[in-house]
Amino acid sequence: MKTSSIVSVPKINITYIFCYKMKSKLWLFKRLYSQQLPPSPKICIVGAGPAGFYAAQHLLKKIQDVQVDMYERLPVPFGLVRFGVAPDHPEVKNVINTFTKTAENPKLRFLGNMTLGADVSLEVLKKAYHIVLLSYGSEECNQLEIPGEEFKNCINAKRVVGWYNGIPKDRNLEMDLSGENVVILGQGNVAIDVARILLKSVDELRKTDITSYALEALQKSKVKRVYLVGRRGPLQAAFTIKELREVLKLPSCSTIWRKEDFTDVEKHIPKLKRPRKRITELMLQSVNENKVVEGQKEFRPVFYRAPSRIEGYNKNKVYMKAIVLCKTILEGDTDHIHKMRAISTEDEESIDCSLVIPSIGYKAVPADTDIPFDHNKGIVMNQHYKVKKGLYVCGWLGTGPRGVILNTMNGAFEAAEVILKDISEGHLTNEPKGGFEEVKKGLNNQVVEWKDWLKIDKVEQEEGAKLGKPREKITDLAEMLKVAAS
Repeated sequence: MKTSSIVSVPKINITYIFCYKMKSKLWLFKRLYSQQLPPSPKICIVGAGPAGFYAAQHLLKKIQDVQVDMYERLPVPFGLVRFGVAPDHPEVKNVINTFTKTAENPKLRFLGNMTLGADVSLEVLKKAYHIVLLSYGSEECNQLEIPGEEFKNCINAKRVVGWYNGIPKDRNLEMDLSGENVVILGQGNVAIDVARILLKSVDELRKTDITSYALEALQKSKVKRVYLVGRRGPLQAAFTIKELREVLKLPSCSTIWRKEDFTDVEKHIPKLKRPRKRITELMLQSVNENKVVEGQKEFRPVFYRAPSRIEGYNKNKVYMKAIVLCKTILEGDTDHIHKMRAISTEDEESIDCSLVIPSIGYKAVPADTDIPFDHNKGIVMNQHYKVKKGLYVCGWLGTGPRGVILNTMNGAFEAAEVILKDISEGHLTNEPKGGFEEVKKGLNNQVVEWKDWLKIDKVEQEEGAKLGKPREKITDLAEMLKVAAS
């Protein structure tokens, strides 16, 4: 008779099992990613603006053994936070502190002065990295497509913002501020930012990081009135209450509304959602305080008007005389006022001006010919942030220009989660990748790393301190590279 073999079973601690189960979801989540990751995954992010940094932050937090390389066209980081946020909004720029902590993570490498499509191709990046995330933003502006748009002093808001914020390509912008009237076309936050900078006291602007050449030009400015023109009505205005309140409180500046633009607006207030209700009530309150004060500058919002043509003289379209606007009416469901469309009529009016600033939105461009691109929408073609295997997009490049930095952050986190999901499900190649070590073999340009940016940052802050400013931005590319190499 054979004796049965006895298998020794270890005793099980019931208390341990209970505690283990309480942590099991977190453990399995971490285990899921670590099991499916390629060995030392290499991730490339193209664009060092808010979207790129937020995505990097999320990926570094979730993946233990990873190398993230962040490529940026300019020698300096932070994108729209550095170059888009108004100089008198320093609190918005505090997010740079968070981005700096991310950049100082030893698993992240900043690579500035690297242009996709010129210094490095998408094909090379895809061969060098397991994952490529595009987040280089929106580079171009929507066009008015009206006669006279070619006038020298019809300058897009993006370039004006770049001029006073120190974007290298806009540093030599020639903007004539010798006339009394400026017309801004559009009523978003960028439009109202530009209006505020043109109307604000130069003494107040001196305390900001506005460029010195812009400050000098604004000191000589003869601008007295800024018109903010929108196709639709007060109930569809795109600016937020914070930006409106700021311009209403500008010292030595009167806000003059057209009372006829507010006919029947009050009756809609009870059915408005809270944010729209608050801004509408603020506008109505300001309308009741309408008054022109002698010697003060004037902020003049105009509703129900669309640009028709710009008039002037000189065969080279140098001297602007006026902008002609056509009156509009709204069409659509009054129960969904934010969706109503502006329809142009044949009625026209003219505003004398010597400077027109269109602010009607941005659009992206394909930095590389291999990028699948929707030219009508001005975005990279994608399905919930995924372009194709190993290639992703986030930020305005994937959605179009919308929202504020908070929206960008949420979108970047979502894109990072899509990447993590693909990794966990084994959708990416496990083959070794060379990363930047492979990319740099074909480079012949100066690469600016984080330690080099810190040199630029130090010089800017030192020069700013001499002028009583947070920083004096270096706006010349050659000078940036010289400082970085010092």
